[in-house]
Amino acid sequence: MAAQETVDHKYVYDFAEGNKDQKDLLGGKGANLAEMTNIGLPVPPGFTITTEACKAYLTTGAEPAGLAEQISAHLGGLERAMGRKLGDPRDPLLVSVRSGAKFSMPGMMETVLNVGLNDDSVVGLSAQAGGNDRFAWDSYRRLIQMFGKTVCDVPGEEFEHALDEAKRAKGTTNDLDLDADDLRALVDAYKKIFSKHTGREFPQDPREQLDLAIKAVFESWNAERAIIYRRQERIPADLGTAVNVVTMVFGNLGPDSGTGVAFTRDPASGAQGIYGDYLANAQGEDVVAGIRNTVPLQELERIDKKSYDELLDYMARLEGHYKDLCDIEFTIERGKLWMLQTRVGKRTAAAAFVIAGQLVDEGLIDLDEALHRVNGAQLAQLMFPRFKLDHEFTPVAKGIGASPGAAVGKVVFTSARAVELAGEGEAVILVRRETNPDDLNGMIAAQGILTSRGGKTSHAAVVARGMGKTCVSGADELDVNIPAKKFTVAGRAVNEGDVISIDGTTGKVYLGEVPVMPSEVVQYFEGELDPEQTDDALVKAVHRIMTHADARRRLAVRTNADTGADAARARRFGAQGIGLCRTEHMFLGERRELVERLILSATDAERQDALAALLPLQREDFIEIFREMDGLPVTVRLIDPPLHEFLPPLEQLAVNVAVAQERGEDVAKEEALLAAVRRMHEENPMLGLRGVRLGLVIPGLFAMQVRAIAEAAVAVTRGGGSAGPEIMVPLVGAVQELETVRAEAEKIIAEVVGDSGVEVLIGTMIEVPRAALTAGQIAEAAQFFSFGTNDLTQMGWGFSRDDVEGAFFWRYLELGIFGISPFESIDREGVGRLVRIAAEEGRAARPELKLGVCGEHGGDPDSVHFFHEVGLDYVSCSPFRVPVARLEAGRAAVETTGSDSR
Repeated sequence: MAAQETVDHKYVYDFAEGNKDQKDLLGGKGANLAEMTNIGLPVPPGFTITTEACKAYLTTGAEPAGLAEQISAHLGGLERAMGRKLGDPRDPLLVSVRSGAKFSMPGMMETVLNVGLNDDSVVGLSAQAGGNDRFAWDSYRRLIQMFGKTVCDVPGEEFEHALDEAKRAKGTTNDLDLDADDLRALVDAYKKIFSKHTGREFPQDPREQLDLAIKAVFESWNAERAIIYRRQERIPADLGTAVNVVTMVFGNLGPDSGTGVAFTRDPASGAQGIYGDYLANAQGEDVVAGIRNTVPLQELERIDKKSYDELLDYMARLEGHYKDLCDIEFTIERGKLWMLQTRVGKRTAAAAFVIAGQLVDEGLIDLDEALHRVNGAQLAQLMFPRFKLDHEFTPVAKGIGASPGAAVGKVVFTSARAVELAGEGEAVILVRRETNPDDLNGMIAAQGILTSRGGKTSHAAVVARGMGKTCVSGADELDVNIPAKKFTVAGRAVNEGDVISIDGTTGKVYLGEVPVMPSEVVQYFEGELDPEQTDDALVKAVHRIMTHADARRRLAVRTNADTGADAARARRFGAQGIGLCRTEHMFLGERRELVERLILSATDAERQDALAALLPLQREDFIEIFREMDGLPVTVRLIDPPLHEFLPPLEQLAVNVAVAQERGEDVAKEEALLAAVRRMHEENPMLGLRGVRLGLVIPGLFAMQVRAIAEAAVAVTRGGGSAGPEIMVPLVGAVQELETVRAEAEKIIAEVVGDSGVEVLIGTMIEVPRAALTAGQIAEAAQFFSFGTNDLTQMGWGFSRDDVEGAFFWRYLELGIFGISPFESIDREGVGRLVRIAAEEGRAARPELKLGVCGEHGGDPDSVHFFHEVGLDYVSCSPFRVPVARLEAGRAAVETTGSDSR
């Protein structure tokens, strides 16, 4: 019965059978081809093999039972509809075989065009094209090249070398100058390359070509570049790809044919208008590969006005249907327009905000949906600096601003070199004639990408926009010489290692380092740009969406700040208090000696002297912070350093003492210090005498800090201000620790506060797994919990966060054990479960318990959604990430309640 169910399982769908909501099953490309078919747009007929078939194939290494028969049935239907048979020598049907995952992965997986051509059907194709031998042989050489590289792992550069040699022999640099005889000879050369590397002749059976191409697309899901891209974009590894088999239409039939890519709005800026690239007498891969420079889409109106007008109509229909920016691929075959693909287009961060606002104004979506369509990672990109060009900087070249930003770095010409130098801490700019999917590692490592070929829709542009990388493409003034590791521009040679600056907004390229300045979005958050007064569309859009996010969010957003300056900036960025004030940061610099004296004091008198010296310094620190926050809550964590941070390094101190002894110097004081440091030395300081343990072992330490906090709050209040201090006891693992500290603290607070009206809360940081698991007990002594997810992750995993990132995380990411570092984004299943348990049991014991998080996860977009789901009251993060957390908190609320327009 199970076997019968497998055979009967539906693995293949005609385009007319699907719709845009079936991306899990049909992939993004297949679902959208189905949708365009159903709304009446001219889509070449075809069918989609589902992601389920791919997953079954990748699991077993063999195609699932019944798939071959279903492909045959749908291929037969396609042949009947077109009146031609696959690879028929007299009148061949040709198809393309294309990948199509649920999420767009441009260029990461495989495509094979012109499947069905062989030594016989190439003649039939020529006849079908009215005796156009050049077109037929050009199509055949493309099939051998793509099939060889994609299906049989023939090195792609060998085909490129053969093509370059053919052009050199013809005395041209343009492949369009090659005639039918040249291309026939090139096909012979390609077949020899194929045979040399595969040990067999190029397959002549059209169905064998189709089956092998389908399997190659399945297998490309696990190609290295696809795996790297999925990790970069956080795309799940278990989705698989669909395969689309589509009737070929040809853009390389002559000057009345061509291919292009169009956007319904500018994907770089969001501006409304006509954006895209067109390439006459070419197939689609020529555009996205950037191997020839395109013309702007507007030129199509002059070249073929009928097709241009139809395309604009289809673009408007698609944008209205999808209610979003659409990215469209099309081909014109002898004046007939065909729609090959549409998808919700990748866009820059700036365009995402601007377009969301425009669509609200046009009544296509509401503000909730606008908020859903942007994210914190995009907002963070918009806060990066841009070039400051008030000095005399003359660009040496200008290309197409394909992905905005200001990038400065050393020139590199290969992906491997980009990764190598970036790993050494160098900023690099990857310079290529054009990028291809194999350059992905280098693109990730680089600050920016510069190409001499291609347009806004080339591989470099699309991938860079998706990653938020600065990109300038099509800078054709550059003569890029990869083997010589240099490019020449304006008569000057720029060698590998030289510094250049590229502007992804204007497309300009500068030699040397151009200074940068704050972005307009940061100026807005700083209060330097009034959104009501500026004409800046981006600032207006950010203001509008941030205002809605603040209105919708339930989570408050605080900041981690240790100084008045940090607190002031965070407040300008919208912080609603301080969730973590690290008091140990106040003991660095000149005060370090006082803390050292305190820790190493041998008598009560020495200890009291050190505490007395520290008290006024601490009080002034807190007064400054309370004044800046002016009534907003301020959570002050009592001192929590690993002990070694305030002691001289044992090894160095021992060496110094030995050297001084050898010289006969008086080292009595140093010897006493060395003995004390040896006494306090710990093998694992992160798990040693720190936090509450230090406060309990060194009498008076926490008492001094509590007194300083209370006195500062009273001073600010009596000076006409307002203070909201919250004292947080760190590293608690047992309720008894907190009870001991709280009893002493309450006595001091009562003594200091008197009738001032100051209220001081006392709570704890949940950062030890035992604290999370006994939260119900601890809540009886705590007025608030703040989750220290950095340490909770460290102790939950058994990782030393100071060591593991460089030691082995790279391997864990490479193997897929981690999709992302658990220190970067909360581990929901493990550490997140501890948070959930502590939140639930803490609230059960004390319903009014205030809950927050102050680890770095408080500013991570995905983690913010988790904290909203768990029911925390606030997140806290660094000042610069406060706007990101505000936005994501709003998005989390919208996604919880839903939006009618989605």
